[in-house]
Amino acid sequence: QVQLVESGGGLVQAGGSLRLSCAASGRTFSSYAMGWFRQASGKEREFVAAISWGGGSTSSADSVKGRFTISRDNAKNTVDLQMNSLKPEDTAVYYCAAFYGTAQAMGFMVDGMDYWGKGTLVTVSS
Repeated sequence: QVQLVESGGGLVQAGGSLRLSCAASGRTFSSYAMGWFRQASGKEREFVAAISWGGGSTSSADSVKGRFTISRDNAKNTVDLQMNSLKPEDTAVYYCAAFYGTAQAMGFMVDGMDYWGKGTLVTVSS
């Protein structure tokens, strides 16, 4: 069992920045690839970014490339998502996920994540 808790969401103006954090507890954190997904109102949950168990490999959706950066600290059992140049279309509930597989596969296996956090709301105003 792995427990994931997100924090850092809030209201921000377009062009601004936010940093989300996911704190993990339970099973060995470093054994899992970690990622962020988001779900806007009325839309399907979509992949945002992922990072490998050792932090050496990352992947991200085209919609956030160059703006969002994922990182992890296995000593602290945390995964962060730095979000810059935010746009109104980034508005969504952001979820942290753990996957006992590769970071690359997370972008194609939304339904296959092993653990999910409860989410944190990010609202970007125009």
